[in-house]
Amino acid sequence: MSNVVLIKKIEEINQMKKHYKSFLSEKQPPGSVFSAKTPACSITAYKSGKVLFQGGGSETEAKKWGELPAIKQATKEKKVIGGHLPENFASLSVIGSDEVGTGDFFGPVTVVAAYVKKEQIPLLKELGVQDSKNLNDEKIMNIAKQIKDIISYSLLTLHNDKYNQLQQSGMSQGKIKAYLHNQAIGSVLNKISPEKPDAILIDQFAQEGVYYNYLKSQPNVQRENVYFSTKGESVHLAVAAASILARYAFVLRFADLSKKAGFHLTKGAGPKVDECAARLIHEKGKETLPSFVKLHFANTEKATKLYQKKYLR
Repeated sequence: MSNVVLIKKIEEINQMKKHYKSFLSEKQPPGSVFSAKTPACSITAYKSGKVLFQGGGSETEAKKWGELPAIKQATKEKKVIGGHLPENFASLSVIGSDEVGTGDFFGPVTVVAAYVKKEQIPLLKELGVQDSKNLNDEKIMNIAKQIKDIISYSLLTLHNDKYNQLQQSGMSQGKIKAYLHNQAIGSVLNKISPEKPDAILIDQFAQEGVYYNYLKSQPNVQRENVYFSTKGESVHLAVAAASILARYAFVLRFADLSKKAGFHLTKGAGPKVDECAARLIHEKGKETLPSFVKLHFANTEKATKLYQKKYLR
């Protein structure tokens, strides 16, 4: 066991902080009470009560503070979404990939491929990794900060100015996503080499044949042990972890974009988004839109009409 999580009350965490005072790190992860690095392992205690021990001496060090949690073995699934997957797929070491932001008018597209070893599955479950659709942004941010230093992953961010250039050159959103997924997966494979995953799972946004057709002109297309499944977050924690990390990056980039705009932008593609875009046109000029939005969305026309109606009367 190279990672251990204990649940402690704040009083106990403060005691631990005093105990490790000579090993405390100046740089603390957001949401943490303290972070320490001992010769045996690294210890990070969070306000949530979780204390994470990482490194070769994790188990021995954690035992000083109480009984270790029982490790739940990943159960074999009789059936999973995507019947072509092996029955024990959920307990394998897998690279999972997912993307965020493709349905948002404002903000970039973020794609993450994440490698979750089978030995890490119980720890990630303990840290709260699950389908990100069941988590709010605050919870996602907290979990992402805890797992980003535990698993190997690759993050790609496609900002809107580049996105619009690609889209206007004739690339569909599906083709753009295929390029990003393949690149992120290849990056993770390089990071973990010579180790190889048992499988690669892509959260399906296109049929397998369509996906590979998108990539027919690309070098180094990943095909070995690659699987596709809708609702991939419920199939393997690697996709769930990738989704959380992608959402984490998206939320940070979105906050930066709001600062650039000078007011709070709205996620999604609803009427409130149109209002934000109309205000942006009024305050920054329509020529700034390409760096903020995905121009091919219907919101562009709606926002322009709203701007003319609201600000040019």
